[in-house]
Amino acid sequence: MTVDWFAKLRNLLQTLAFCLAVATIQYSFAPERSYAPPLVYSLLIGSVIWAVIDLGRVLMPSARATGWPPGWRGFALVAAGIVAGRVLGGTLGDLVCRSFALYGPNDPVHGPAEVRADLLITFLAGTVGSYWFYARNKSEYLARRMREAERHANDARLKLLETQLEPHMMFNTLANLRALIAVDPARAQEMLDHMIAYLRATLDASRAATHPLRTEFDRLHDYLELMAIRMGPRLTYALDLPEDLAELPVPALLLQPLVENSIKHGLEPKVEGGRIEVCARREGDRVVIEVRDSGVGAGGPDSSGKGFGLVQIRERLAALHGARASLDFSTDPQGAHARIALPLAA
Repeated sequence: MTVDWFAKLRNLLQTLAFCLAVATIQYSFAPERSYAPPLVYSLLIGSVIWAVIDLGRVLMPSARATGWPPGWRGFALVAAGIVAGRVLGGTLGDLVCRSFALYGPNDPVHGPAEVRADLLITFLAGTVGSYWFYARNKSEYLARRMREAERHANDARLKLLETQLEPHMMFNTLANLRALIAVDPARAQEMLDHMIAYLRATLDASRAATHPLRTEFDRLHDYLELMAIRMGPRLTYALDLPEDLAELPVPALLLQPLVENSIKHGLEPKVEGGRIEVCARREGDRVVIEVRDSGVGAGGPDSSGKGFGLVQIRERLAALHGARASLDFSTDPQGAHARIALPLAA
């Protein structure tokens, strides 16, 4: 069994701090007595109780939720620790106080009343301390389970968003191919070849939650070449990816809806077509990816920024990065501008 000695040391230090508080409270009720004896007794009794309980838990089967032995074994371990603390710790405390002459003239002789008081204090302090560690362990376990559940929920939500996004992309591509078949079968054949290669790359991308930004730009290049066959000189584009950002992991299929949006709602409605520019750059501890087009912009049919693709991107970014990532979309008479900001660190 692997023992987390750092956690054991942390528990010991917290136990000693608790013992210091108990000794201080005792002294505050009888300030005419010496402070040293209750301090020594409290530290030694608490250390023995900690050793028996915290180290004893390693030797006994423990519940995953609390790290403590379940049922009567847990109560027996606490009881054994309290008894050992009172007997062994009390004996060591008396030995230390006598050896170093720590008893003062006003300190009481250990008669029956004093022994009963010491037993009561040991029982109460040992019980309260043990319950605090038990409750903390259980609280930490529940917090871990909540984080795991939240992570699984985010993963499931992300997969759902991806399964919604992929048919949407395929439908648009097939619709473009169908339109070209009717007017130019030869170019449609060429487009079909490009589409097969593109869909193969899309399938590979859909099997992972993230992939390098270089892969995302390569897919955009394939897609834009596919669209250039249909639109001809009406479509020009530029892709700018700095080499130092090429291996940055980003959500798979992230930029595709933005480029599709630019073509469908920006360039296609414009008689002369236009240009699409996609660039990435570093800004402090974030990477910014921008998609610009010179389409119809504010006069287009979908200039609100609330279309299917944009909504999906925002939800995927929220599922993966929370508030650390964002998507801003705007239009003007010169075209549309989408800006994605992602944290450089996961």
